Amino acid sequence: MMFRTTASAFLRRLRRDRSGLALLEFAYTLPIVMGIGLYGVETANLALMNMRVSQAALNLADNASRVGDNSGLVLQQLREVDINDVLAQVRVQTKGWELTTRGRVTLSSLEANASGAQVIHWQRCIGLKSGTGYDSSYGRTRISGSTPAPADGTAPYDPTAGVNTASTGDNSATHPGSSTTGMGETGAKVTAPPSSGVMFVEINYDYKPVVTGAWLPGGAAKLKYIASFIVRDKRDFTQIYNPVTSPVTPRSTCNLYTS
Repeated sequence: MMFRTTASAFLRRLRRDRSGLALLEFAYTLPIVMGIGLYGVETANLALMNMRVSQAALNLADNASRVGDNSGLVLQQLREVDINDVLAQVRVQTKGWELTTRGRVTLSSLEANASGAQVIHWQRCIGLKSGTGYDSSYGRTRISGSTPAPADGTAPYDPTAGVNTASTGDNSATHPGSSTTGMGETGAKVTAPPSSGVMFVEINYDYKPVVTGAWLPGGAAKLKYIASFIVRDKRDFTQIYNPVTSPVTPRSTCNLYTS
C-alpha cells in the first residue's frame, strides 16, 4: 500500500513537471531546423558557384580578347604562348574549386572572313571532363574528310575540319574554319563583326556539394556558362603564331584532356 501511494505521488509530480519541456521540444525540432539550415547552406553555395563559373568565363573571354604581340606590328599577332597564358589564369583563378578536374573549358575564335561568313577558326581547351555536355558542340563539322558528324555533337575533333589539333604546323590556310551562323543559344547567337573576331568561351562544370547533392535534380548539378568579347586590337586572324622553335610552345588543342 505504501508503495502504491509513493508511486502515485511520483507520477503526479512527473505529470506536473514542466522543467524539461523546452529541451524536449528542441529535441523534436532539431532535425527539422538542421535540415532547413543545411539546405540553406547548400543553396547559397550553389548560387556562389554559379557566380564563380560565370566570372571565370567572362574573365577568360576578356583576357583572350586583349592578348597578343604588339612589338611594332601593324596587326597584333596572337601566339600559342598567349593562349596558354590566359588558360593558366583560369587554372589559378579556379584552383580552389577544381574547375579543370571537374569540368571543361573551351576557348573559340569566332571570326567573320572577307566574304562576311561566320567561321570558327580555332579552338583551345583545358579540363579533364570529356564527352557530351562537356566538350564543345561547335566546330565538329566532319569526322573524316567529308563524312558528316552526328547531330548530337559527339564527333571527335578533326584537324581537316578547320579546328586545328595538329601539334606542329598550321592548317588555317587550307582549312579556314568551320562554317556557322554564330555561336550561342538559339535566339541569342553571337556573331563576329566584319573582318574581326569574337573570343567565345564555354565552361561546363560538375558542382561539388558542401553537404549533399541529393536534393538537386538527378542528385547533381552541372553548371554551364558562356561568355564572349570582341577582339580589342587589330589582330592578325590568319593563324595562331608559334614563333618559339626550341622548344616549340605546346598547343592546348581540344583533342587533349589536361588539368
